[in-house]
Amino acid sequence: MSSPPLLQLENVSKEYATAAGPLRVLDGISVEAGRGESLAITGPSGSGKSTLLQILGTLDHPTRGRVTLAGRDLTQLDPLQLAAVRNQQIGFVFQSHHLLPQCTVLENVLVPTLATHRAAPAPARERALRLLGRVGLQERLGHRAGQLSGGERQRVAVVRALINQPQLLLADEPTGALDHAAAANLGRLLVELNREEGVTLIVATHSSELARQMGRGLRLAEGRLLETT
Repeated sequence: MSSPPLLQLENVSKEYATAAGPLRVLDGISVEAGRGESLAITGPSGSGKSTLLQILGTLDHPTRGRVTLAGRDLTQLDPLQLAAVRNQQIGFVFQSHHLLPQCTVLENVLVPTLATHRAAPAPARERALRLLGRVGLQERLGHRAGQLSGGERQRVAVVRALINQPQLLLADEPTGALDHAAAANLGRLLVELNREEGVTLIVATHSSELARQMGRGLRLAEGRLLETT
């Protein structure tokens, strides 16, 4: 018997109120993602890719429909419960790294662990050091964001997203602000970490090169999500 999917969207729609009436960005989307799977979501600018990822990550709420993560209906949770889900089960990587400029690389990575009692300080630090070494930043532990290249800052952001061992990793245009070489390196790293960590990876991207590295491709257009590969 196959295991149930980690993530399920059932008939998810999202509308925004405008002066001209409701603007529907997502229109009845239903999709599943298995544990350890990798998916790319592509589509034109303004098609709703970021809105969809924000709903997946509980940063926004669907107007209609249901989002289930590990068998739990996220649309039925209160704000405190959703905050716990974001901290413990979901990792985020955005186009902008959002690192704290006053903190070192190691301190930035450990920030998400401050809100949870799941891991003791020593194991969390050990995991941070291991992951930072894995992404080639073992010589940058004491550096601050302003002392890093764009690619290095994004690698720190990836490690920070993984520090609490999430089940789901969401990346919204993670290579959008990088040059071609740094973008290619980050893409390879995401694929490798998806496999090594067993985390489900969903990437929203304009990059066809990054999208091709994912196990499945989905295209968002006119509010609908269609399988491409």
